[in-house]
Amino acid sequence: MIGAYLPGNSTVVMKEVPVPVPGHGEVLLRMKASTICGSDIRCIYHEHLGKGPEGYQGVIAGHEPCGQVVKVGTGCRQFAEGDRVIVYHISGCGICNDCRRGYMISCTSQKYRRAYGWQRDGGMAEFLLAEEKDLIYLPKELSYADGAQVACGFGTVYEGLEKIGISGNDAVLITGLGPVGLATGALCRKLGANKIIGIDVVPERMKLALDLKLCDEVLASGPDNVEEVRRLTGGNGVERAVDCSANDQARATAIRATRKWGRIVFLGEGGRVEFNPSPDIIHDQKTIYGSWVTSTWLMDELVERLVRWNLHPADLVTHRFALDKVDQAYTLMASGKCGKVAVCFDEEL
Repeated sequence: MIGAYLPGNSTVVMKEVPVPVPGHGEVLLRMKASTICGSDIRCIYHEHLGKGPEGYQGVIAGHEPCGQVVKVGTGCRQFAEGDRVIVYHISGCGICNDCRRGYMISCTSQKYRRAYGWQRDGGMAEFLLAEEKDLIYLPKELSYADGAQVACGFGTVYEGLEKIGISGNDAVLITGLGPVGLATGALCRKLGANKIIGIDVVPERMKLALDLKLCDEVLASGPDNVEEVRRLTGGNGVERAVDCSANDQARATAIRATRKWGRIVFLGEGGRVEFNPSPDIIHDQKTIYGSWVTSTWLMDELVERLVRWNLHPADLVTHRFALDKVDQAYTLMASGKCGKVAVCFDEEL
């Protein structure tokens, strides 16, 4: 089979490798959709910046895989040939405290924690070898491109929103309207947010947020954003803010545009932020949450909710590429002038 590797110089290298054979507790998946995450661009595609859990080890790229089981190894207990599945993209040891909570993203085992597309082969190939414990069932109502985004982006957002709580009482600010920010708008809409305000610097993404009705108002990033948000919320600010940008100014805006007793969650990876604890947080009784990816149990719950809401993450996919055009997919994603970019196979292409 053919797999895509990222040497770290803004290029993609294609290599022919053997089709893996599933061992005990493993399954072989035929890939159907594998979407590109901003973390791939930030930490791998341009240069290999990651350390530890984000350290790329020269494997097949792609940590947002979704596909169909074609072969099952010995000892598997739940999934069978033909099943449609999402891959939770971190394979943990399964027995540390975090893994037992379902948060394999935070697995504490240096020996056994391996993320797909980072330390073990990912979804940018025709087949993927996965451990059965890492699989989430994909209902027939959802496409493989829907499921690929649950694997990381939508799952990450859902976890963060569950931490801060979203209801019809809330105006929500989203700083950063890349795929994670757009997913935030989609989920906030279904959770009943009263008003959704987005901020970004890329015109294409600002337009997409409005065209898909994911935001009620979209602001161009600038020094007056806090005052603009307050004007849109009766002078009070938003009840909830979600930073998806990892930009220092955007993060400060998210904090300062949130009203008293409000909650802020940081989803965007990397970067810095500077704020004044007393006036920005303490005196207004605000709370800042950090949230990293999600858990297997919340991914299961999100899949159920997506079916109930008739919400399709694939609506955020603006471009689809075949595997032999994967270099174009990464180039486009790196430009930022798009929504979600997917490498697709078979019926998903």
